[in-house]
Amino acid sequence: MMKKFGILFCVAILFLFILYKAFESGYIWFVYPSKDKYPIRGIDVSHHQGKINWSLIPKNQISFVYIKATEGGDFKDKSFVYNWSEAKKEGFFVGAYHFFTLCKSGLEQAENFIQTVPVDTASLPPVVDLEFEGNCKERPNLENVQFEIQKYLDRIDSHYGKKTILYLTNEFKSKYLGDNLFQHPVWIRNIFLHPNVFSSIDWVIWQYKNTERVNGIEGPVDINVLSGNLSTMAQTNSKEIKK
Repeated sequence: MMKKFGILFCVAILFLFILYKAFESGYIWFVYPSKDKYPIRGIDVSHHQGKINWSLIPKNQISFVYIKATEGGDFKDKSFVYNWSEAKKEGFFVGAYHFFTLCKSGLEQAENFIQTVPVDTASLPPVVDLEFEGNCKERPNLENVQFEIQKYLDRIDSHYGKKTILYLTNEFKSKYLGDNLFQHPVWIRNIFLHPNVFSSIDWVIWQYKNTERVNGIEGPVDINVLSGNLSTMAQTNSKEIKK
């Protein structure tokens, strides 16, 4: 009896290990957005993806790219210039994002982004990444965080002539934003469920997976779907976007 139990236990452990590796490798996932409903897909990348061969990225699968430019008050992603120029050269719709840190002022971070990302009317709206993962350990009060985010948005919106998109996790939104989305469009991260299963949040981009495999990139990459039209989003200025 004990021998049989031991065999079953080993089989169960092996099954769980295989299941874990399948999730880790991206071969199976939690949620699969309908390609009929969400045909426009894009990736977001940084130096963590290494040197990307942009000519190999399948254009029949990937339509847009967001590229990390900056973080905090002085960090500049070492792969930004290469990724920006090569992705545009290959004809992708391209935008840049900034990782917002709670340890620096909004204006200081805005200037870091402005010094790094060129003004290009054909590019997608800038994005500010608001999440806890990788952020500083400080947890300022709600009023201070919202104040600094607003300062950042005012400066970036004015400089680029487009409303910045807020990249949000549910955790950050719950703690620091609530229903105050600064009247800006939202890019929501939810790798377990459709964003509107338990929420009525209005979103333009949904990141549903962080372990996608794409030709031209070694290793996993984040993948997203768009709700809307890329050309319209690229051309719309800050006065016309209403979210």
